[in-house]
Amino acid sequence: MNILVINCGSSSLKYQLINMENECALAKGLVERIGIEGSILTQKVEGRDKYVIQQTMKDHKDAIKLVLDALVDKENGVINSMDEISAVGHRVVHAGEKYSESVVINDEVMVALEDCVKLAPLHNPPNIIGINACKALMPNTPMVAVFDTAFHQTMPKKAYLYPLPYELYEKHSVRKYGFHGTSHKYVSQVAAEMMGKNIEELKIVTCHLGNGASIAAVEGGKSIETSMGFTPLEGIAMGTRSGSIDPAITTYLMNELHLSADEVNDVLNKKSGVLGISGVSSDFRDVEDAAAKGDERSQLALDVFYYKVKKFIGSYTAVMDGVDCIVFTAGLGENSPEMREEVCKGLGYLGVELDVEKNKVRGKATEVSKEGSKVKVFVIPTNEELMIARDTVALIKK
Repeated sequence: MNILVINCGSSSLKYQLINMENECALAKGLVERIGIEGSILTQKVEGRDKYVIQQTMKDHKDAIKLVLDALVDKENGVINSMDEISAVGHRVVHAGEKYSESVVINDEVMVALEDCVKLAPLHNPPNIIGINACKALMPNTPMVAVFDTAFHQTMPKKAYLYPLPYELYEKHSVRKYGFHGTSHKYVSQVAAEMMGKNIEELKIVTCHLGNGASIAAVEGGKSIETSMGFTPLEGIAMGTRSGSIDPAITTYLMNELHLSADEVNDVLNKKSGVLGISGVSSDFRDVEDAAAKGDERSQLALDVFYYKVKKFIGSYTAVMDGVDCIVFTAGLGENSPEMREEVCKGLGYLGVELDVEKNKVRGKATEVSKEGSKVKVFVIPTNEELMIARDTVALIKK
């Protein structure tokens, strides 16, 4: 059984075709500059040269048609016909409170996704466009929606409710939702497997650290707290996002600098975080390089990031009344031994003992804590596409 996983952005599309018999990716690809001059598709197949198509794509339907053409291409494809695609799994960012797990897409689901556009105006529209494009091109193929927010729907009300007038929650859905749920779910399951324990017995802190970053408290296999909130702006400092700040800063900036609400939102989402403090870059690699050369603001940006991550780990340990393991994942979490070492330095009181030699690893599932460490520390590359494919298979088999 082959599952096509689609992840649509506003002008891009990531995809994988996964053989679920062995859970191996037959092909991985990226379509960029959809609707923009210079549209390009790049497909990778293990053991082959990259397959690149530069062709005008006016919309996502054009892009998905090109993806399907690439997958069945006689020389560069991996299947003989579209009939070999059993189902399509779509990453969808926001489902509000409507869905707490993945669902087979029907008309009711599409209405719910449209209703959630106001909660995720940058993400849900391209997700919906991608689904509609696939439905038009593959009308008889089952489609499944896998939500970023779904895994966090197990949070208790005391965790997701903001201390605001209650009617803002009742009438306007203002509450914490959390994001990166597919990633947090996947790496927590892998951590349990690596420990040889039932996930229902474990307390895990998962750290999805990339340009966008979030931390989750996973107790008994369920998310009970997470750092991102009503939007992906809340939480720790990120590449360009401020993370949690005093909310009064927004009105202060509007009044002092005569900025509009949209302009302040732009500052907090696109000009803050590591970029804002360092003035160098939103890419942690660039900031680490600058810090190594003595740039004080770059070092300060990193120190702020390490501090925020450490603070959330500590608070989530308190929420769960203990922790059995800490997982680092995503671009920075998987590939920065320096970051992991700095974060773990202040966690000795929990029983965290990092093995500096084991920690010299990038992008490989490994335990990096010392033998006998009370709290295990793991590096686990995330695989959201595989998680989406697994959910898709489970639903279409029903």
